[in-house]
Amino acid sequence: MDSCLHPGRQPRHLEEGAGPQDSSSEVDTEALRTDGPLGDLNEVEPSLQSLQKFAPANYASYTQEYYRFAGKKIVIQESIESYGAVVWPAAMALCQYLEEHAEELNFQDAKILEIGAGPGLVSIVASILGAQVTATDLPDVLGNLQFNLLKNTLHHTAHLPEVKELVWGEGLEEHFPKATLSYDYVLASDVVYHHYFLDKLLATMAYLCQPGTVLLWANKFRFSTDYEFLDKFKQVFDTTLLAEFPESSVKIFKAMLKWD
Repeated sequence: MDSCLHPGRQPRHLEEGAGPQDSSSEVDTEALRTDGPLGDLNEVEPSLQSLQKFAPANYASYTQEYYRFAGKKIVIQESIESYGAVVWPAAMALCQYLEEHAEELNFQDAKILEIGAGPGLVSIVASILGAQVTATDLPDVLGNLQFNLLKNTLHHTAHLPEVKELVWGEGLEEHFPKATLSYDYVLASDVVYHHYFLDKLLATMAYLCQPGTVLLWANKFRFSTDYEFLDKFKQVFDTTLLAEFPESSVKIFKAMLKWD
């Protein structure tokens, strides 16, 4: 039977300048305040610039949004022009869960892959908690994703996150050979919504999990198709409801692949 924990507070989003400053993790936000992503890359420190392999999409406008998780202030470059460049409610809920259960999850040196990392908040928090993170998404998202990861983790975390392209259901063996898969956790947040790739998403989730891999999936349930996906998900994974945020309709599940 599913078990459920009700967190005592809702996920946090900081307004600019809000909240106490943490000098040990201070982010150089001045370097981020430009008219666009290409200007950002020209102003940041050379070490970050040399590591940036993907250029952020040239959207008309980006904003800087502020979050605090795991004792760190995190600055995320977002754009409302792309679903993959915005932090969605389930990502904040999952970050809160990771923060509050850091001891039992034990991310220290754990190998983690995030599906649909978007602007990177979850991957950043996992990195702050000590994990070796591979953040994945579609090609057009990777530039902004990598920019945010580098800006918030370079010189601040034990392991620098890796960024890789992942198109659900396509080229999995080529880009993620089964023989090399060894993830302790697979993370996903708000990857289920009204789109036509749910079967490919489920197949990708199953493909990336080995015996012992824990999948943590957080989602805001908006449509009947979300619950239909959940039914199919439970046919493939042994599933436990870990947490629920009634005000935002977000649920967090722990799952492990069923093996014959």
